[in-house]
Amino acid sequence: MSESAQRAEVVSLVHLGCARNLIDSELILARLAEQELLVSGDAEHAGTVVLNTCSFIGPAREESYAAIRGLLDRKQAGSLQHVVVAGCLVQRYRRKLAEQFPAVDLWAEISDYRALAREVRGMVDGTRTSGYLEGPGLRPPEREDARLLSTPGSYAYLRISHGCDHTCGFCAIPSIRGPHRSKRPAAVVEEAQELIAAGVRELVLVAEDSTAWGRDIGLELPRLVEELAELDGDHRLRVMYAYPNRFPWDLTRLLREHPRVEPYLDIPIQHAATPVLRAMGRAGSGDQVRRTLDRLLEEVPGVTLRTTVLLGYPGETDADAEELVRFVEEYRLARLGAFTYSDEEGTPAHGREGQVLAADAQARLEAVLAARDRNLDAVQGEQVGREVEVLIDEDTDEDGEALGRTSMDAPEVDPRVLVEAEGLVAGDRVRVRVTEVTEEFDLVGELA
Repeated sequence: MSESAQRAEVVSLVHLGCARNLIDSELILARLAEQELLVSGDAEHAGTVVLNTCSFIGPAREESYAAIRGLLDRKQAGSLQHVVVAGCLVQRYRRKLAEQFPAVDLWAEISDYRALAREVRGMVDGTRTSGYLEGPGLRPPEREDARLLSTPGSYAYLRISHGCDHTCGFCAIPSIRGPHRSKRPAAVVEEAQELIAAGVRELVLVAEDSTAWGRDIGLELPRLVEELAELDGDHRLRVMYAYPNRFPWDLTRLLREHPRVEPYLDIPIQHAATPVLRAMGRAGSGDQVRRTLDRLLEEVPGVTLRTTVLLGYPGETDADAEELVRFVEEYRLARLGAFTYSDEEGTPAHGREGQVLAADAQARLEAVLAARDRNLDAVQGEQVGREVEVLIDEDTDEDGEALGRTSMDAPEVDPRVLVEAEGLVAGDRVRVRVTEVTEEFDLVGELA
């Protein structure tokens, strides 16, 4: 085989977007491996690169476009032979993208990605490809196929449903991923058992709306969480993306009492001001959001709440934004993500009157993040001198430091713990005495 052909057979994947999209990336990687392609984590030395895109909001879309242009520049320069673009951006804009970027070799809408892998195999072998793969329709609520995990051995994401039934004014996900479909308990359990058997120590449950799981099949999320927690193995569960309305309250019993369910909940509220929530199409009011958080804090002492908020939604006033800042301070929200409104075509709010100036939205965002950082500084500072349990995500490096997380921290989005110790490997659980907090709010500690 020539050097050029050998290089073409090396395939790498570039992932953009959320944890749910990361699962799709892992599915793509597994399908490529099944075609006996050489999968590499080094996109710079691959002959074929698959880009799995995100299209949630404007900045994510622009990141996807920039990544496409970068890969095409490499192709034109001769350092890359094939460019494949897949995922949410393709699903959203379909064949319009092929007209915009004709040099892309293959486009693939969301699917099980078997056809994508066969087409890449054909490209490597010199066979012409179709150039465009349409999705076969909505994914059925069945178990995922085998995945080639790109997360450390310590944790993996477990998707429990597809799609979303909410009609939030700012969100294009229902038009991309379709309506909510719960995966059946047996399918989720089977996937979980395989991950646990592979040594995964933390299963991070994800969905567009995790607390909607089961309602379309006459069940509720707590049943699934308890069944997963009771599986044989040395694992724990973390629940992400819990919609705050119609909350399944029996979940608090598991968060409070079950040793394998982390006392942590990601619950995106988006805002605290009733006029903004109503304009967004979110069910409930600011008072209902407060009652939900109050009850969670009461029923699960010590629970860590993470949330996401949106600033600059059409019609939002300075007073609304100030109410949100006070809310962040009142509930001492330290694990918090925030973004500004992006006027997305195909969403209910697209073109709506009352658009907020970008500079005003950014200023409001910065005020919320400043409140978040004050909370984070205080909460993290309280850990100094304490002993905490840490799950190691990255092995000890040449500097004698390993990276991990406490139960208060989800992977990728929350602070980390830098553990000064030799010989630690991903998946270890260790007791750590916290000695300091870094400027980025990560904890530093040594083995207790």
